[in-house]
Amino acid sequence: MAARTLSKDDVNYRLHFRMINEQQVEDITLDFFYKPHTITLLTCTVLSLMYFAFTRDEGNQDSNLRVGIIVVISFFLVISVLAFPNGPFTRPHPAIWRIVFGLSVLYFLFLVFICFLNWEQVKALMYWLDPNLRYAKREADVMEYAVNCHVITWERILSHFDIFAFSHFWGWGMKALLIRSYGLCWTISITWELTELFFMHLLPNFAECWWDQVILDILLCNGGGIWLGMTVCRFLEMRTYHWASIKDIHSTTGKIKRAVLQFTPASWTYVRWFDPKSSFQRVTGVYLFMIIWQLTELNTFFLKHIFVFPACHALSWCRILFIGIITAPTVRQYYAYLTDTQCKRVGTQCWVFGAIAFLEALACVKFGQDLFSKTQVLYVILWLLCVAFITFVCLYGMVWYAETYGPREKSLSECEDSFYTENGENEYGKGDSEPDSPVFTASTTRNRGRNSGKSSSVNGVEK
Repeated sequence: MAARTLSKDDVNYRLHFRMINEQQVEDITLDFFYKPHTITLLTCTVLSLMYFAFTRDEGNQDSNLRVGIIVVISFFLVISVLAFPNGPFTRPHPAIWRIVFGLSVLYFLFLVFICFLNWEQVKALMYWLDPNLRYAKREADVMEYAVNCHVITWERILSHFDIFAFSHFWGWGMKALLIRSYGLCWTISITWELTELFFMHLLPNFAECWWDQVILDILLCNGGGIWLGMTVCRFLEMRTYHWASIKDIHSTTGKIKRAVLQFTPASWTYVRWFDPKSSFQRVTGVYLFMIIWQLTELNTFFLKHIFVFPACHALSWCRILFIGIITAPTVRQYYAYLTDTQCKRVGTQCWVFGAIAFLEALACVKFGQDLFSKTQVLYVILWLLCVAFITFVCLYGMVWYAETYGPREKSLSECEDSFYTENGENEYGKGDSEPDSPVFTASTTRNRGRNSGKSSSVNGVEK
């Protein structure tokens, strides 16, 4: 049979999917950090396995299990570096994002395994991980919430500004950096407070005084974090990037600065979730994005309530940190899927993130049947209706704003570090520099004329 020749649509389809799922660093200045080194890695892996297998004391069965699991995870991550896709980012190094994807796959498989255990087995597993969890108590069993709300004093208000308030503020700053939309951020913020009200009958720690919920949460923590994140977005979006090779920098200070800036984005793309020509499918996709976001937030509280571990425990903050890391490539891949008509499928990281969110909810429902038996169906229905109404009002307002005031022109890239047109050429013409080339220049189109001559940056440093 004759081989089928790829059509132009097939080429564009593969190119656009590569931009969100398998970013490549085309022009490399430090070859050592981007060469495969597969034989070296295989040799080190085999030698380390031989060392652990023949030099360890195998008398402690509990230690054997712990070390065995750690080594299995480590070798799985080695395979992740070799086989898994890079994702939509190349900074600080594609191998970092392959490891992140490998960890998300491991967590996904762990949730699948948990769903086939019974309650006694799950508790035994938790006690094996941390014996102190035997004595853990729910926060709702030892604390009172929404008590004496009419008593408002400076001492009481200041007592709420603890490490959790800072985490709340910093978390919303990171969310704003990921979403890059005032409308979506504020909608998620308001609908989450409504979610707390409607699920207060299941989770007592959702009960808050009105001044705590409105002033401290929505206005100060949420609003301040959103403002900070969006300010950083505008600052990064308006800059002009000139990335030079570290070999071309002769001063020691300049080399150190270039090495540190490797952990910053190579470019910054203006994000526009809506435009006047937004289709119903695109609006529905954004609504689904917001519902999954709410579900992920709910899982955080249901998991620690059902499986009984405090918010300060490693199981809680490690999961929050991990979910935050994998959210970055997930949002970028989902945004490209919604806004790029040439992208016909979601990226692998986005797919795994969605599976993790639903599996966490499934585990909560399975092992929290006593808790969910107290669910008041009317509250759940009202919550779904309110979230749908507020979300669609916000989306309609965003579409109206884009149609009335006109969308700002954006760069050709929909994904970080990708500067390709539909013909497969980059923004500067075929064969020009890629994001990690010795000299790289990128700026958003809308600021090119307005900011010319005002400021520029070399290696990300404004001058």
